[in-house]
Amino acid sequence: MIAALSFTVALLVTTTYFILGSIPLLVLKHDTPLDARFVRGFFNIYYVAAVVTAGGTAISYAFAGRPALATGAALLALLALALRRMIIPRMDALAAAIESSDLAAIAGFRRTHVAAILVNILQLAVIVWSLTAARL
Repeated sequence: MIAALSFTVALLVTTTYFILGSIPLLVLKHDTPLDARFVRGFFNIYYVAAVVTAGGTAISYAFAGRPALATGAALLALLALALRRMIIPRMDALAAAIESSDLAAIAGFRRTHVAAILVNILQLAVIVWSLTAARL
C-alpha cells in the first residue's frame, strides 16, 4: 500500500505541476513557431509522465488489492495516451500553419492549449474525488 500511496502522490504532483505550469504559458501569443514548439514539448513531457505515474499507480493498487482504484488509474493512463495521440499531432499541424502566419492556426493552437488544460483540471478533480471517496 505504501507504493500505491507513493505513486498516487507522484500522479497528483505530476498533474498539479502540469496545470500550474501550463496556465502561465497562455500569456504566450502562440504566434511564433518557438512558442508552439515550447508548448508542444511541455505537453508531450507531461503526457509521458502522466502515463508512467498513472501506470505505476494502477499496478501498485492492483497489487495492494484495490481493484477499483487500480482500474481508475489505468483509465487515467489510457486517457493520457489518447490525449497524447490527439493533442500532439494537432499541435504539430497547427504549428506548421503558424509558420505561415495563419491567424486561424494561431487561434486553433490556443484553443487546443486551453482544452488540454481544462481536461487535466477535470482529471485532477476526478483523482482527488476518487481518493476521498475511497477512504484509503
